Amino acid sequence: MNTESISEQMRQQHFHHHKILQSILLFVLMIVHTGCSVYSFTGASIPAGAKSVSIKYFPNNAMLVEPTLSIAFTSALRDKFTSQTNLNMIDNNGDLAFEGEIIDFKTTPVAIQSDQTAALNRITITINVRFFNKIDPTKEFENKFTQYLDYPSDQDFNAVKGTLIPGVVEMLVEDIFNKAVVNW
Repeated sequence: MNTESISEQMRQQHFHHHKILQSILLFVLMIVHTGCSVYSFTGASIPAGAKSVSIKYFPNNAMLVEPTLSIAFTSALRDKFTSQTNLNMIDNNGDLAFEGEIIDFKTTPVAIQSDQTAALNRITITINVRFFNKIDPTKEFENKFTQYLDYPSDQDFNAVKGTLIPGVVEMLVEDIFNKAVVNW
């Protein structure tokens, strides 16, 4: 091989490496740009310009009051927004703001058997939510969200509520989060 062909090969390799580096740089820039825009990898579509969220305490106004439900629900909703968005949690007047109340908490028999006893009981929680959006007021809403879980009727509610209530709360939080900031 002569020196010209070796030199040509080196130029081609250099050009090839340069193209690879350009491609990597372009990919990194696209990722960084996506992270700074209004879309997140969780599916949340946060309005451009939104920097904060406020979630007021949700009091329990249900006929049957479960003592820890208000704090469990409020904390879970706050945790969802702090872990799934880049919004700062503030006490009042966030760019996105939530308030509301727990309006129903009940256990009812379901799946009645032939001997008129229930094979299952159901825990149901309903939350009334008011969502405010300073950036895009057309996205504001007031909705009732209801979720439930069933459990065997031969189990004592007090023995299973430690897993049932967090399960229902998690489903409610997911529904509220999706309604407020996930645009499918």
